[in-house]
Amino acid sequence: MKFFVDTADTAEIRELAATGLLDGVTTNPTLIHKSGRKFLEVVEEICGIVDGPVSAEVVALDHETMMKEAEILRKIADNVCIKVPLTIDGLKTCKALTDDGTQVNVTLCFSANQALLAAKAGATFISPFVGRHDDNGFDGLALIEDIRLIYDNYSFGTEILAASLRHPIHVLDCAKIGADVITAPPAVIKMLSKHVLTDKGLEGFAADWAKTGQTIL
Repeated sequence: MKFFVDTADTAEIRELAATGLLDGVTTNPTLIHKSGRKFLEVVEEICGIVDGPVSAEVVALDHETMMKEAEILRKIADNVCIKVPLTIDGLKTCKALTDDGTQVNVTLCFSANQALLAAKAGATFISPFVGRHDDNGFDGLALIEDIRLIYDNYSFGTEILAASLRHPIHVLDCAKIGADVITAPPAVIKMLSKHVLTDKGLEGFAADWAKTGQTIL
């Protein structure tokens, strides 16, 4: 499974990239707003930190303007992945961009039918929103299962990028289902390393080491 981080905070991205865990980055207009920085500037910096795909989202709603925005975004770096909404215009844009060799992340997916359309349009990634689906009374993990089944039935090359993950159990369940990629906030990714018994074991080792009166350095 690939790990993407969902943030526009370049300090957080650098920290995670240094662990070797990070395969890519996803951003969106909300995350850019939270960063307080200029969109193109942030994307360019992120592309210089990670080698993998960096999702940069268009904000237009019509195909023609989406294509114009995408043209600007994909010139930033070779690893820019254009993010488009799951609408008819978004799918049309996806098809045009992927036919031209550009990676495309189709976002705001909330049904398996939508995911099927994205795969037919040649999407590089499909982003089903697990947590947000749960928030509205649906089963976000069941959505991942349905998409996995459909994509496997027809050998679609589109990768399932599970998004809107709220906690480590979401990550675990997506891995068990077979999502190709997860994207989560930095805090959720860091939580994956946490366990009370790990902390307890370290405390015990530190106490016993102190009793030896030794140092390594």
